Parts: sequence; structure tokens; C-alpha cells
Amino acid sequence: MTITFGNLLEDSDWVPMSLDQQSHPNYFWNDGGSLADAPVDFAATFDGAMWVTTKPIDVPRFNRNPLRVRADFTVPRHHHDLDEMLFVLAGEYRIEHQEGGAKQVVRVGPGEVFLSRAGTPYTMTAGSEGVTYIETWPRPVAELKTYWHDFGWVRGGRG
Repeated sequence: MTITFGNLLEDSDWVPMSLDQQSHPNYFWNDGGSLADAPVDFAATFDGAMWVTTKPIDVPRFNRNPLRVRADFTVPRHHHDLDEMLFVLAGEYRIEHQEGGAKQVVRVGPGEVFLSRAGTPYTMTAGSEGVTYIETWPRPVAELKTYWHDFGWVRGGRG
């Protein structure tokens, strides 16, 4: 048995997230069209806002994506085709979603978990210290489809 340890709270090993994702094959506009054709600018929206780890964490059966987000950044409204579980390691997220037709806002802090059901649109806003977290899905990330909604974006694009 092998034990793998990764300290995602250290400041080292984090690099800016690639901003060349508007044409990602699994990113769609909420009408089902390509995000590349949407009237938004992925690079301008996410510029300087999110980091990914370079730490080699190879756990093949654990479909995860560790991320770090700058203070007060709002990830535009989106939903996935799979259930998603989000584990906050440091900082906090305020997550806005609809439940029973009413707007709900929950705070998710260190050691807490948020579960979004497939097809549920939500917006995540990092707290004043930012947030470090891991998001996970029941299938590999390469199979995940994300549908972006028209809220929280820098305008631009080709749509």
C-alpha cells in the first residue's frame, strides 16, 4: 500500500490557471452551444483569479480538481452534468443557488463540504481571504460537461 500526501495549503506549487479555455470541448453555453460562440470573454473573466497546483497528486480513482481562488472573485453561474462535491480547505465560498424556487446562499468554510446535484446552476464567490478547495465528481474530469450561464462574466467573445 502506498500513502500519498499533498499539502495544498502551502503557497508553493500553485500556478495561474490557463486562460485559453473558451474553446474547451466540454464547456458549453447554457443553450447547448459552444462557449467559444458565447458573448463572453473567458480570459478576461478569469484573469488572475484562479490557480491550479503543479504538485503531482496521482490518485486515479479519485476524480478531483484542486483550485485556489483570489479574494472576492465570483465564478460565473454554471452547472454540470454530474453531481459535484466541493471540499473547502482554507478560506470560504459563498454559494448562491436556487432551491424550491427561492434563492439560497450558503457559506462553505474550512473542513466543510458542498454538494451540487447535476443540472443545478450556482455561483461561487470567494471570501475576503480567497479560498483553496478540491472539487470532485463520480466520473473522470475529462467526461465532465460544464454549462455556463449569462451571469458573472466579462462581456466579449463572438456571440
